[in-house]
Amino acid sequence: MLGLILLYWIGKYFFKLAEEYNKNKWGFAILGVVTYYAGIIIFSFIFGIVIELTSPGAIDNINETLLGLMMLPFGILSCYVLYKYLEKTWKKNLPVNEIDQIGS
Repeated sequence: MLGLILLYWIGKYFFKLAEEYNKNKWGFAILGVVTYYAGIIIFSFIFGIVIELTSPGAIDNINETLLGLMMLPFGILSCYVLYKYLEKTWKKNLPVNEIDQIGS
């Protein structure tokens, strides 16, 4: 249940960002959720490889719930990085009004 709430908030923030810059709202909301899962999967593979290289067989004894909780920050981090990248890119590409330039 908590996972669904997290996915709702991720989608909501990407939806608002896309709405602010007149982009495809639902597409970017879904992209945010996909980015969350992709971040978890990528960092899980990296974590598994590092654990197996340092201590062979140790990954078999790790609790799956604990592994899921450990990967949660990496999924959130990947969403945050994508959000800030999109925000920075879209803000830079906004057309500048002539009225705004007159006062500068």
